[in-house]
Amino acid sequence: MSFIDIFAWIVLLVVIATLVAIFVTLGMMPGRIARRRGHPWAEAVTVGGWATLIFGFVFWPLVLIWAYVDYPERKERPQ
Repeated sequence: MSFIDIFAWIVLLVVIATLVAIFVTLGMMPGRIARRRGHPWAEAVTVGGWATLIFGFVFWPLVLIWAYVDYPERKERPQ
């Protein structure tokens, strides 16, 4: 193997490692945001983040928005 072949393999491995790191970071992001903000359904946001990222990226931005949005507090009814 020549130097250029070895260099090409190293570049390929670095690119693959970078893509895997980006994928993992994007999968963890909504759940971490939801937990940090005290979201009531943080675990569901975590599962939704990974599921939408694995099965199709289309709904991943919606899960990211969901991580930032809390449901409104319920007001107690006077008795």
